[in-house]
Amino acid sequence: MLNSTQVSYFTLGAYFDTKQVKYVLFLILLCLYVLIVGSNVLLIMVICVKRSLHEPMYMFLCSLFVNELYGSTGLFPFLLVQILSDVHIISAPLCFLQIFCLYTYAGVEFCNLAVMSYDRYLAICHPLQYHALMSLKKVALFIAAAWITAFLIVTTTTSLSFSLPLCGNFINKVYCDNYSIVKLACSDTTVNNIYGLISTALVVFVSVGLILYTYMRILKVCFSGSKQTRQKAVSTCTPHLASLVNFSFGICFEVLQSRFNMSSTPGAVKVLLSLYYVTCQPLFNPVMYGVKLSTIRSMWKRLFWVKLK
Repeated sequence: MLNSTQVSYFTLGAYFDTKQVKYVLFLILLCLYVLIVGSNVLLIMVICVKRSLHEPMYMFLCSLFVNELYGSTGLFPFLLVQILSDVHIISAPLCFLQIFCLYTYAGVEFCNLAVMSYDRYLAICHPLQYHALMSLKKVALFIAAAWITAFLIVTTTTSLSFSLPLCGNFINKVYCDNYSIVKLACSDTTVNNIYGLISTALVVFVSVGLILYTYMRILKVCFSGSKQTRQKAVSTCTPHLASLVNFSFGICFEVLQSRFNMSSTPGAVKVLLSLYYVTCQPLFNPVMYGVKLSTIRSMWKRLFWVKLK
């Protein structure tokens, strides 16, 4: 029997022989990573530099963009190295570090989207009291709570998995996954499974429940409000809803291909499904918010106009 202290590395079995195509895949992923980093960093800079954007909604967006950088950096450099490598292994410490990064990324994303929906609810349903109810101090507390909650929950998750005695070191994915490691355990994993369900319920269901509640209240105000109120709601809520739907689909794809037998599905498709939530979301958010929010659009126009002049 092997235990977690004796397993020095894990073998990643979802990589397939691409021969010379691996260089094309490397360039595609590299370009995608550069786009993700560039778009998110630029929007963070715009929000930080422009004092007119030091409002609650843009502070939450800044937190969201920082999380996109964090999540994509937890995956892309590793993927780029593995694509060019002939031996697809990862050391045990790096494997658990990657699990920690990707799981906290997902947790922070859900928490961020939840507090952003609450912010939009206050702005649309209580516009006169908005700045009193959502002060910059409260914004900082909400952002800190989102990050700290995710980090604490995932720290416990990885600690429980790290202490498991393992009977193997083969993971049938292109990156490390906590569920795959738990399946390698030789001992009882009831505690891991129960904690996994409880932590998922806390992060996902509470966040989605809050989002659904706030949007029910927003819809009620929109139906009884003025045309201007409806336009404001549509312009600020559309990118948020699109981001939530996109990320939720990505998480669903990841759960489906991890938990259920998909032996009939081509390997390339399974890999794409497992990577969707941490590759498309970091690029989707800056594009969506940059296009849909008129304030950010106008700031971009001013910056580019000044540069052109």
